[in-house]
Amino acid sequence: MSIKAESVAEYLQNNPEFFNEHAGILAELVIQHPYGGRTISLSERQMLMLRERVKELEKKLREWMDIARENDALQGKVHQYTLALLGTYDLASKQDVATRNLREIFAVPHAVIRLWKEQPPSVEVMSFADLHTNPICAHEAVLDTQSWFGESAEHLRSFAYLPLHKGAQSVGMLILASEDAQRFYPEMGTVFLQRIAELVSSAVHPHL
Repeated sequence: MSIKAESVAEYLQNNPEFFNEHAGILAELVIQHPYGGRTISLSERQMLMLRERVKELEKKLREWMDIARENDALQGKVHQYTLALLGTYDLASKQDVATRNLREIFAVPHAVIRLWKEQPPSVEVMSFADLHTNPICAHEAVLDTQSWFGESAEHLRSFAYLPLHKGAQSVGMLILASEDAQRFYPEMGTVFLQRIAELVSSAVHPHL
């Protein structure tokens, strides 16, 4: 009767003392080398597995460090953006800095801001802004907002919508856009976009 590999593995997992009682087997076992035709001992195979595991962990560590550096850089840019907003006093200057510094600090190619007090939107756009408290990223423009970008509108392929709120009610919208379809996409994280939306909302709030 043949024994299935799963049964052997299950037996060894449930009986860890097996190799203590049959220590000689460990020295005699040889298995196929994972990257060649020769055979190696079980201990050599374990060493190979440990080296591979270390390489995987080192790769993950490098990825985490890269993410940490990117986040630190973004934090610095958000701080720079905050200082720029704090250096303005009238509403027109705040709106100019809010969009211009997105281009200069974050290299966002296109940004527009609309405040309902000055430029009331369509009912549908206002409902969209009221409904969403967090930024929304998309590959398609929402409703009639693509026209807000003027001559650049037809070339834009990705958008980030940052509703501006005063309490539970929207007071405007900040939209970021790019010709690059992958600059903003539905699955991307929006933590830093949310911070920017909150900063701009706070900056324009006293003037509304």
